[in-house]
Parts: sequence; C-alpha cells; structure tokens
Amino acid sequence: MDRQAAPVHTSLSIMRVIPMSYPLDAKVAAVLPGLAVCVAVTAAAFLLERVEVGIAGRAWLESLVLAILVGTAVRTFWTPAARFRPGIAFSAKTLLEVAVVLLGASVSAGAVVATGPALVVGVAGVVVAALLVSYGVGRLVGLPHRMAVLVACGNSICGNSAIAATAPVIGATSDDVAASIAFTAVLGVVVVIALPLLVPVLALSPLQYGIFAGLTVYAVPQVLAATAPIGPLSVQIGTLIKLVRVLMLGPVVLVLALTSRHAGRRRPGLHQLVPWFIVGFLLLMALRSLGLVPQAVLSPIAWLANGLTVLAMAALGLGVDVRVVARAGGRVTAAVILSLLALGCISLGLIHALAIV
Repeated sequence: MDRQAAPVHTSLSIMRVIPMSYPLDAKVAAVLPGLAVCVAVTAAAFLLERVEVGIAGRAWLESLVLAILVGTAVRTFWTPAARFRPGIAFSAKTLLEVAVVLLGASVSAGAVVATGPALVVGVAGVVVAALLVSYGVGRLVGLPHRMAVLVACGNSICGNSAIAATAPVIGATSDDVAASIAFTAVLGVVVVIALPLLVPVLALSPLQYGIFAGLTVYAVPQVLAATAPIGPLSVQIGTLIKLVRVLMLGPVVLVLALTSRHAGRRRPGLHQLVPWFIVGFLLLMALRSLGLVPQAVLSPIAWLANGLTVLAMAALGLGVDVRVVARAGGRVTAAVILSLLALGCISLGLIHALAIV
C-alpha cells in the first residue's frame, strides 16, 4: 500500500493504528486524545440542536447530521495530528458498531415479518440490478474495469466496507481504493443531508422513506442519520433494509472471487463478509422479540445507542476532507453520481411495484 492511500485505510480500522501487542493501558491512552476531540464535536452538535429548537421551535437538522457537518468543517480547516487518529478511528468504527448492535434492542422481529418476504427478495434484486447498472455506467464514462467494480460495489452494497472487501479479490490498486472511498465518504454526507428533503417532493410515507433510505444510503450509520428526522418507523425499517443489503456482500464477493482472473487475489475473511455487529444486532433483536430484554432497560439502551451514534458521526465527519474529491477526477465523479441516481430510481421502482404504503 502506498503512502497516498495510507490515511484512508488508517481511518477505517483502529486495529491498524494501535497494534494488538500494545498493553491495554497504552491502548486506552492512545485513544483518549482523539476521543476527546470527537466528544467536543458531539457536544457542539447537541448545543446547536438546542439553539435550533430555541430559535425555530424545532430542530431542522438533527444532532446526527450536525455532528457530521461540524466534524467535516473542523477537518477542512484542521488536519488531525497522529496522536488524535487512534481515538477518531476508534469512535468512527468500534463505537459505531456498538451503537448498531444496541439498536437491535429497538427492533422487533414482528417488524421484519410485517415487511414481507417479497420485500427481502426485492432488496436482493435491487442490489443485483444496481451492481450491473453501476458497473455499466462506470465503464461507459471510461473507468477501468477494477475501478468500475469498486464504485459499483460501494454504491450498491455498503460503501467503504464493500470497497475494502472487494479490493483484494479483484486486485485493485491502493489509488483505486483511495479514490473510491473518498467519494463514498464525501457523497455519503451529501446524501444524508439531502435525502430527507425528498420526502415531500416524492410524497413518501415514513415506511416508504425508510425503505428508500435503506436501499440508497451507503452505510448503516448514515441510514440512521438520514432517517432520524422522519421518525422511529423510518429508522427501524431503514436499518433492517440496509442490513439486508450488507448481507449481500458475502455472496457478491464470493462470486467475484470465483470469477476474477487476478492471479494474486486474496479472499477476505469471514469477518469482512459478515461483520460482527450485524450478528450482534440480529441477536439483540431476537432477544427483544422473545421478551428477554427487560422493558426498563429499553429506554437507556436507546439513549446510549443514540449518543454513541452521534459521537461516531462526529468522528466520521472528522475523517472527511472535501478537498480529496477534486483529486479523484471527473470520470469517478460522474460514475458515482450517475450510479447513485440510478440506484434511487430502481429503489423507487421497487417500492411502487410492491405497492408499499
């Protein structure tokens, strides 16, 4: 991996910043400076939300979105030194994954059953169709094969995670990975902010919007941020739909591994195909559905999940440098934006085809 791509990959995994051989107290000490920065950004986001309520009577931008915006603004004018990176990476990855697991306590299996098997099959169909369309768009605008595959997987499945899992299988270069991840980071923030504005334009119900967000937004935390302004139903359904999309990563990477002609390909491990936090989310959802989670702890769990999610949003914002987009090139820009628009159209088509109201 070359030096240009190193910061991108460092931000994706805390384990690459703090080696496992470090003693526990050293790991904690390494995390604290960056964690403190994320807490400060989170506090600013909550404060701004209160200011909104005080002035306008309601929060037009939720703390989740404000945390991303404040973090991105800070990152634009300040590049975190090395001592801050472990804590920022820890907040963006580990704390976020814990928040997703805790979110499972707010979802009952009844909500999954209520969506119906046709919707689950439809989600898989949307992923396949989006992969083919995105790849075709990428090639049409002149992207090389491997870059087109990365953009297609990132747009259609789960952003950075899909890119990271796909790259070693197809033999993508670190430059390809860096450019793809940069776009999913920056454009993901734009989608989170803009998507709720489409609710009145497209006349979407909370259920429809939850499905639409789950099908189009890149990452699980971004789904939370995009659906929170609309309501709890949108959050729950959007998260479920998004997790179904994420589970498509395993079959897609397996097919690429079997069909790729790259001689030195390295197949990703099971933890990349089925992330631990998805298993945790499903387990906690099952416990909630069986009545094994006491009613008294549901509210504190929801509060903790929300707080950790906002903290993670601050960390994600601190990892977004909008200037990297200018270095990625016009072809990548066109491929990503056109692919995202195509995914949105396909998703709306599924919602109307299933007559979901």
